[in-house]
Amino acid sequence: MRLATLGSMGPDNPWSPNWRPDETGERLRFIQAARRGALLAVLAYAPVAWLAASVAPAALESALVAAAVGVPGVALLGAGLTPSTLGSRVWAAISGLAFAVGAPVAAVTSLVIGGFVLDSFIGDSARFGGPFLRAAMTASTSVVPAVILASALWVIAVRRFSLPRTPPSAPPTP
Repeated sequence: MRLATLGSMGPDNPWSPNWRPDETGERLRFIQAARRGALLAVLAYAPVAWLAASVAPAALESALVAAAVGVPGVALLGAGLTPSTLGSRVWAAISGLAFAVGAPVAAVTSLVIGGFVLDSFIGDSARFGGPFLRAAMTASTSVVPAVILASALWVIAVRRFSLPRTPPSAPPTP
């Protein structure tokens, strides 16, 4: 029996029976751009996370560990927003706004998921999710100007460094 979704797959889907490698190299270029966007997102997040950890109502060591737990969420956000950032300037501005709003949310979400996992390992004796969420939101709202600056710098860096140059095409043969 054939699944209904297999018939609707296009040639760009690697699970499609009609899939072919991309001869132009565009797919690989955008994969590399997304990786660079994720790395640049982490680099933009690191100083903001350190600043938020320094003003958080917790011990600095605990706050820095909590900030490190937020790195995967921010990296995924950066990778996901990179293609739209590489579009027009309007889309770059929209992506910057989405990064400014989404980076604290992604970091706090990663932290809450980490607290939930820690709660599940320790048992009913600990409740980390709620206090983590309160401390993270308090710290993230206190560094809003730094988040805005970091998101603007992320957009500039992505547009400048993320998309590798197109490989030179071979001259036409007569």
